[in-house]
Parts: sequence; structure tokens; C-alpha cells
Amino acid sequence: MHPTLRRLAAIFALGAFVAALVILVVFLFRNAGMLLTGIVGLMFIALGAWWLVTGTRRRQAVGGVAIVLGAVIVGIAIARVVHDTDRLVVRLVVLAVLLALAFGCGRAALLREIDHLVVSGRAAAVPQHAVLLCNPWSGGGKVEQFGLVERAAELGVETVLLDHGLDLEQLARDAVARGADCLGMAGGDGSQALVASIAVEHDLPFVCVSAGTRNHFALDLGLDRDDPRLSMEAFRDGTERRVDYATVGDRFFVNNVSLGVYAAIVQEGGYREAKVETARQKLPEILGAQAEPFDLQFTTPEGEQIDGAILIMVSNNPYVMGISPDSAQRRRLDTGELGVFAVTTQTGAAAARLIAGAALGRRTRSPFWHEFSASEFEIRSRSGSAAAGVDGEALQLDTPLRFRIHAGGLRLFVPADNPAAASRRAAREVDLNNLLAIAAGRDRTTEGDT
Repeated sequence: MHPTLRRLAAIFALGAFVAALVILVVFLFRNAGMLLTGIVGLMFIALGAWWLVTGTRRRQAVGGVAIVLGAVIVGIAIARVVHDTDRLVVRLVVLAVLLALAFGCGRAALLREIDHLVVSGRAAAVPQHAVLLCNPWSGGGKVEQFGLVERAAELGVETVLLDHGLDLEQLARDAVARGADCLGMAGGDGSQALVASIAVEHDLPFVCVSAGTRNHFALDLGLDRDDPRLSMEAFRDGTERRVDYATVGDRFFVNNVSLGVYAAIVQEGGYREAKVETARQKLPEILGAQAEPFDLQFTTPEGEQIDGAILIMVSNNPYVMGISPDSAQRRRLDTGELGVFAVTTQTGAAAARLIAGAALGRRTRSPFWHEFSASEFEIRSRSGSAAAGVDGEALQLDTPLRFRIHAGGLRLFVPADNPAAASRRAAREVDLNNLLAIAAGRDRTTEGDT
């Protein structure tokens, strides 16, 4: 679509939605309760429509339900105020037309932006000697629970089980030495990163099998976390994707490196067995009135010197904040950028308020919140070392910590339907700001085209 037409479509979409909102307010102005009810219904419709465009099948189904529910709520609100049947029908039709116009024009305006986010892939050659390394204890025993060893045998994939006293890195290197032309890992994020680093080192494709507890990497790749057997289809009928990975010094990571509060908690011996209880016990000590400031310093892209941040997270591609940093997700893994956010409040209570505000989209208003992206980043400390959680693994690292993104450096074999799922996930990052930017003539997808 021509940029001028896209801009007009965005303007019409915004105008139609505002008009629907104004008309709803006018219809229900005399009844505050029904007015609020009607606005809630309108929000359900808008949210459901967006999920229909960009969601997975499950989210699309929820979106359809939300639209129907929203329409029922709006209809009830108007019916409670307007008792004349003819007037009621006319007003409902007007609202329906305006909402349809808003949805249709908005979809047209954003279509290129959504298409711009399509995750590409190509048919993967079937490996001749694929090796799947398995952690039998990960995720409460998912390897056995889902019969992954048996499924691997059906696919002609060699399996290697991690056992007490064995070194996962050495097992992966031994597999390469035996002629493996594809490496896979059935386990959690830490073991995924380790085996993926060996695959990168030898320019081999990697298969991520989501057999861990939380599987953040698999989630952000758009893989099915509920049934790890589905990821194993990549060995037989897969698609090759290129995604980014990151390093801190010479250490590889696929998710993130955390410093400050989280890193201090991860260092505790009982953290993995009792995460909530360990955090509850340690936080008063770490953030209490007598606590020492964290020995962490960095410089923002604008040149501002930051000292004493209580929390720093550097991620392989930027996160979209959730209710807490731990619930944040990445929509894409191919932007070629590190994501960085830091909290510089000095008390736990202030940090909690800030994180809550961040979840509501108000983080940029706080001087204690720093968020940006970069291809390289450095964290310093006066002591010469810092505690860090690298993909959830507790480590003590020498400083300065130098972070780099390696764009497209990881070859992945994924199930054939994964690029489509990843594209829908990427498209969910398209939001109202994109539509406003297009309406204002700031079309980010065409920047640099001419």
C-alpha cells in the first residue's frame, strides 16, 4: 500500500474508534454505571480484534470470545438506557459499523508492518547423525514423562543421557568428535545455552527441546512448551532459522545475564529447590536500611554515568516488560540488539513501586528506570568482580563485563510450523504507538528504503 494510503487508513482507524467511544459516551451519558460498563465492553472488542490479527490459534479463539463478550456487554449497557427498540437497533448498528471501520482500516494500515515482522526459514536438510543430549532430572523428569528417548529412536536420533559425575560440555564435544552433524538439548535454559554454544563453535544446527521447568528460550522462539516431543520433529521435517545469541566476555548466553538483587539471590545454595522462600529470606538483607549499595557501574548510550544499580538485566534481544522482570518476554530473537534495563532505587519498597509501574507502562517516567538497546554494552565494578546469573546459572565474573550481540549467529532446526508461530509472536509487538506513528507520517517500516 502507498504510504499516503496507509497514513489515511491509520487516521480513519483512529478516528473511527474515537467516534465509537464518543458515541458510546453520548448514548450512556445519563447513567454512569452503564457508561463504564459500555466502555469496558468496547475495550473487550478492541483487544479481541487485535488478538484475532496477531495471536496464536489459542489466543485467536480467546480474541473471538472477547469480541462476542464485549458486544454483549455494550448491547446490554445500551439496552438498559435506550428502551425504544428501533433506536436501540440503529445505535448498535452505528457502533458496529464504526468498530468494523476501525478494525479494517487499522489492519490495512499495519499490514505491511506485520508482514515486515515475518520470521523467515528454509527447509532444513535431514541430519544424518543427529545427537540429542538429555537431562533426565530437568523439568521434574520430562525426558521420561514424555518418552523423549523412545521418540528419538523412532526418528533415528542418537541420545546421550546426562548422569551424575558427567560433564555436559564434554558429552557434547564427544558427540561432535563422533561425527554429529546436528546437536539437540532436552533440558533447561542453562543446558540449552551450553550445548548451543558447542553447536555454534562447530557451525552445526541446534535443536531446542523444551524439557526444562520454565523454558524461556523455547517460549521466546515460539516453540510448544507443553509437549517437548513436538520440537523433536525438527530432526526429521524441520525448518532452518537464524537467531541471535549474545556473549558476556567469552561466555555464551541465549536469554539474559542478571546482576544485583537477582544475582545475589541466585548465589544462595538452596535457591533452585525453594526460589520463593530463598528470595523472601534474602531480600530484607539485600535491600534493607543497612545494606551496602551494589558495586555496579555503567554508562548509558546518552553518556550518563550510573552507579549502584540494584538490578541490571542484559538480554539477548530486548524484553517486553510483564508484571515483573521474571515474567518479561521477547517478541523477537533476530533484532541484532541487546536489551538492557536497570533499576537504581535504593530501597526495596521503592523498587517494588517502580516494577509495578513498569508493568503498567509507566517505567519511562521514573528517573530510577533505565532502558535501552545496544549492540555492545559494558558493566564495571570497583572490586574487579561481580555476581551474575547467566541464563539462571550462578557465577562470579571478572569485571569489566563486556556484552556483545551476535546477529544471526545461531542456526536452529525448528518444526515446520515454527516460523509462522514466531511471526505471530513478533507481530504482537505492533501496538497503538505503531498506528499513531503511521497516522503522523512516521512510518518506521519505510525508513531507509529510499
